[in-house]
Amino acid sequence: MKRVTGLGGVFFKCEDPAAVRKWYAERLGIPSDDYGLNFTWREAEQPERTGLTVLSPFSKGSTYFAPSEKPFMLNFRVENLPELIEQLRAEGVTVVGEIQEETYGKFGWILDPEGNKIELWEPAEEE
Repeated sequence: MKRVTGLGGVFFKCEDPAAVRKWYAERLGIPSDDYGLNFTWREAEQPERTGLTVLSPFSKGSTYFAPSEKPFMLNFRVENLPELIEQLRAEGVTVVGEIQEETYGKFGWILDPEGNKIELWEPAEEE
């Protein structure tokens, strides 16, 4: 089973997420929206399909990374998230919460051995 297929994003805490997004957009020319700074690319095996990787600043007080106390979180693109979560659970990996489904995909969370929260994202087919 294929597990991680790419980097979905890097999330980090900062004092003023809107100002940070604006700085990166204005100073470095990275396209930005409310979710962060967006890097669009094409899949090597299916060049007609595009993908998205996001650099996303979060408020310093955000609890989205909990239970990790680290100021960052990685987001990895995956295939078949429910099957992967069950496989990881069977291997003894700590799973955080339940899978959530949004219009843009399914999300699940795990902890690495250092307690870093990792978000797993199965993008919706339309992406």
